[in-house]
Amino acid sequence: MSLPTMHGVGRLTADAELRFSASGVAVATVPLAFNARRYNQAAGRWEDGDVLFIRGTIFREPAENAVETYRRGDEVVVSGRLKTEQWQDRQTGENRSRIALLIDAIGPSTRYATAAISKAERRESAPPPGDAWNDAPAPTGFTDEPPF
Repeated sequence: MSLPTMHGVGRLTADAELRFSASGVAVATVPLAFNARRYNQAAGRWEDGDVLFIRGTIFREPAENAVETYRRGDEVVVSGRLKTEQWQDRQTGENRSRIALLIDAIGPSTRYATAAISKAERRESAPPPGDAWNDAPAPTGFTDEPPF
């Protein structure tokens, strides 16, 4: 069974933080808030409804891109999988848990802002040897045949 998914528009409650795992994988923590805001016509103002605070996590190159791109207060569109994080409190020894979001995709919301998109440079190394797609000679003309 797969994890439940979540798609929504939220705001960063703090700047994203970047750290690296013991194996060198980039991990970004993105604290998010989603709220149900409605316009009350009788009162003539906006009113905040329920709020969901959730910790989002992004891995690898997208994590580094997110930390460079988003700041506290930015409105973002996110898509990801919900999971339960569990740990033991160091001070009390109690078992604790919270719902977290494993972010698959994140982007700027253009509802109240503009965004300039620029392609990030790839940080990967050269393709592994023996890769038929990369070892093939450069095509001299168009063909529908794969390079192997």
